[in-house]
Amino acid sequence: MKTRILSIALIVFISLSFAQTDKRLKNIEKQFSLLLETTKAAGFAVAIVEGDKIIYAKGFGYADYENKIPADANTLFAIGSSTKAFTSALLGILQEQDLLSLDDSPLDYVPGLKFYNDEMNNNIIIKDLMRHSTGLPRHDGAWYFFPTHNKDTLVARMQYQEPFTGVRQKWFYNNFGFLLQGVITEKITGKTWEDNIEDLFFKPLGMNRSNTMIDGMKNGTNVAKGYQLDDDRNIEKMDYYDIAAMSPAGSINSSVNDMSKWLMLWINKGKYGDEQIIPEAYVKQAMSSQMVAAAGFPTEELPGIQYANYGYGWFLHSYKGHYMVEHGGNINGFTASVALYPTDSLGIVVLANQNGSAVPRLIRNIAADHMLNVEKTEWAENHKADLEKILNAQEDAEGTDETSNVKGTKPSHILLDYTGTYENKGYGKFDIVVEKDSLYAELEDNRQYLHHFHYDTFELIDVNDGKIDASQIRSALKVTFTANTAGDIDYLKADIEPLTKAIAFKRTPNTIVVDTQTLEQYVGLYDLMGTEVKTYIKDENVLYVFVPGQPEYELVPTAEHKFNFKVLEGFKIEFLETDGKIDQVKFIQPNGTFVAKKKE
Repeated sequence: MKTRILSIALIVFISLSFAQTDKRLKNIEKQFSLLLETTKAAGFAVAIVEGDKIIYAKGFGYADYENKIPADANTLFAIGSSTKAFTSALLGILQEQDLLSLDDSPLDYVPGLKFYNDEMNNNIIIKDLMRHSTGLPRHDGAWYFFPTHNKDTLVARMQYQEPFTGVRQKWFYNNFGFLLQGVITEKITGKTWEDNIEDLFFKPLGMNRSNTMIDGMKNGTNVAKGYQLDDDRNIEKMDYYDIAAMSPAGSINSSVNDMSKWLMLWINKGKYGDEQIIPEAYVKQAMSSQMVAAAGFPTEELPGIQYANYGYGWFLHSYKGHYMVEHGGNINGFTASVALYPTDSLGIVVLANQNGSAVPRLIRNIAADHMLNVEKTEWAENHKADLEKILNAQEDAEGTDETSNVKGTKPSHILLDYTGTYENKGYGKFDIVVEKDSLYAELEDNRQYLHHFHYDTFELIDVNDGKIDASQIRSALKVTFTANTAGDIDYLKADIEPLTKAIAFKRTPNTIVVDTQTLEQYVGLYDLMGTEVKTYIKDENVLYVFVPGQPEYELVPTAEHKFNFKVLEGFKIEFLETDGKIDQVKFIQPNGTFVAKKKE
């Protein structure tokens, strides 16, 4: 083992030394540095692989911007969705072992799994998960805003997630399909997805610094911090985001030196050294067109960049006449690009600690132009010019923004009426509370202020360290409350998923605890227009109401003398008192309000 580690380290050292003399890379670092400057990225690292050799590997800028700690080829970055090719490759191995077929239904492997409708249940096959052809849109809010560390919990939400088209009708990116692939590998192997990645890829490839957990970033050494640009284009630190149970879609953290070994594996048809780690047949499948992603028609400016298809965990393009296989990644504070040019035995990986950054794509293209001996595009200069145009346009537009809200309106209810628990089974649940004459949404440790927009529409604004982030108001997510026919707030609706109707979260009002002695004052017979209505206590401390000819109804206390029907939405009752004694009950329901007098 020690000899093997030594030999790997020696290869890296020799390759890095060779990088200084490779004529194809002449003047490339000047362009890299210019791009770092114009994008105001904190840092990035890049590696170039040819065949089974690392031609170039180096870091630029800072892994830790505040403390001015440089990035290098061993710095750990979050690679985000570049993880997806790892997950699908696990299925390629299981296919080779005859433990599954990619034409099988995922329902055969995941107990209790259901999709939104029968068409999906009867027709989705494992391939559809791998090539984004299930008919589902992203529904990313279901895991990003409502995280959990339990993969089965996320899988259970899929039954309630609405498709936007039929199975295999259109390509559309969906992270849940890759979660499900990871769960399938867990059910077949009896090991976690994380352990499978470690045992089948990290260990045999010697990717000794790579990991699949957020703790690997929080507690590791030589790790990059994540950053973004604020509204004034100043570098601003971002907290790490724990992708938790969605890990098969994007949780790997790695360095460009480690990712170079992953590139070599694919360039060499699934072999690393003498070991066939991924079946060669699967490598060809994964890097072949399995679904048309977009037309990708060549433009006048870039005629050599054509088509956009998808394999298994890989995007496929034509880059200046060369076959290109690539996947990017983005998660809070980090952006990645992992690219292969298989017919040229070339691989390029770029990892940056800047959120939503153009850096990986541009650095990749600069490196590809040098290595492929094609006409070079001035990627850094072009980006600088494009950026100046965008910033000038933004400056010209300042002061002209007008909000589309209707002035002078107010909510239809008092704030207390909006409080309660809101749930959508395909997403999750959260609470809305009142504090100091303001509404707040609370989900575990996260809190958001509901800023009134107009009528019953509010904007969700983050609360950080007890302070409302007013800078978010222009881009805040808007939510709208609706009421049922009885006038009660029943749903909160938000346009979280653009390709479906608004996601509706059903409200359950807050309840109060009422002791048996208090409930006893409501017990009795009431005359409702000649019909005798009975209220009584059973199940120790639960009040019920019974109307002849109907089932008994359990009542849920919501305020003093006020109850909701547990199973009937929009139905509630209120007991009325005179001189401190309950003598009437008011039935409030969609078709009207009716009062019954208590019998002596």
